[in-house]
Amino acid sequence: MSEEIGAAYRRWRREMPPRSIDEGHRASTMLELFFDLCFVVAVAQVAASFHHAASADHFGDALIGYPLVFFSIWWAWMNFTWFASAYDNDDSIYRLAVMFIMAGALVLAAGVPRAFEQDDWRVMTLGFAIMRVPLAGLWLRAAYHQPGSGSTQKRYALGILLCMAGWGVLAFLPKSVLLPGFILMATAELAVPVLSERVQTTPWHAGHIVERYGLFTIIVLGESILAATLAVQAALDAPGYTREVIVIAAGGLLIVFSMWWLYFAQDAAHFVIHVRERFAVTRSGFAWAYGHLLVFGSIAAVGAGLAVAVDSATQHTAITQAQTGLMLTVPVAVYLLSLWLLVAPVVRRMVLPNLSLPIAAVGVLATTPLELAPLLTGVILALTVAIHVFRVPQANSHLHPG
Repeated sequence: MSEEIGAAYRRWRREMPPRSIDEGHRASTMLELFFDLCFVVAVAQVAASFHHAASADHFGDALIGYPLVFFSIWWAWMNFTWFASAYDNDDSIYRLAVMFIMAGALVLAAGVPRAFEQDDWRVMTLGFAIMRVPLAGLWLRAAYHQPGSGSTQKRYALGILLCMAGWGVLAFLPKSVLLPGFILMATAELAVPVLSERVQTTPWHAGHIVERYGLFTIIVLGESILAATLAVQAALDAPGYTREVIVIAAGGLLIVFSMWWLYFAQDAAHFVIHVRERFAVTRSGFAWAYGHLLVFGSIAAVGAGLAVAVDSATQHTAITQAQTGLMLTVPVAVYLLSLWLLVAPVVRRMVLPNLSLPIAAVGVLATTPLELAPLLTGVILALTVAIHVFRVPQANSHLHPG
């Protein structure tokens, strides 16, 4: 009986020591995949809000609201992902804490339209708080089981709670201070990991982090496909626009498929080594980790851009052709340049493939004023993929680097 009680207790509560950075075959857990599912909802909300604001010719609100809201979603995902890579012990207390964080993510998603359309951040702030408080508790729990003082984990917990207090104050301040206040708080948030790990780094697993980033890339790619599909479905219900919609759909497929191919063109082992090397120099490592905000944000914006293109083709928006084109070509160009700076350095064997990314970005921007911009953009990206296929030896996807 005592052995059964002991086994039940160990399922409920285990120690939370650091996980090995060299653990073999480290893959995302079912709980992490469930966690990501909640962020599918949040990304869908922000992409839809971006699409509707742009189609309604509220470009000022769209261009300010989208990066602010997407940053909040991305940062909430980042915070948990890096903690889990270092300290996931999968006991019942940990699982309950993660589910509490997931509930906060759903509240966060529910507050996206209100924040986007009315500058009312109170619901999103509530969701953020629901996520952050248990995360701070997990950091303190890791500090308790950390050999030595656990000062790094305590600094994380303190930084999270102080920033959360700042967000709470900002949510109730006048709208006139929202943008400078948000920039200040976002800077403080980004500084927490840098300051917390200045003496001792947390034992995150490079292969696991690469996979987690890859899976989030697939999430936002899926959202782009969903946004474009819903737009095409609505357009097909309106007679007379079949040809225009088919052209946009074909271009959209080429764009999304090519974006996937370009991101996952790197060899798994080389990519993990690249991540380790970048974090050997702290500043360079954080640039890689934080720079993926541009990768993720641009992919999600592509879905909104394709939806706006369908609205324009079916005369459901009064915005100009140039504005319609910018909604698609700018996110694609940002994506290509982000890959060039963050991901392509893994491939050092060929000069041409690396240069092909910024060259493609310039070509994509040049299509902006054209009605066929979605299709031409897709063709340019497909040609860029072809350059990588024929000029760089093909490698396995880095989804499971081991």
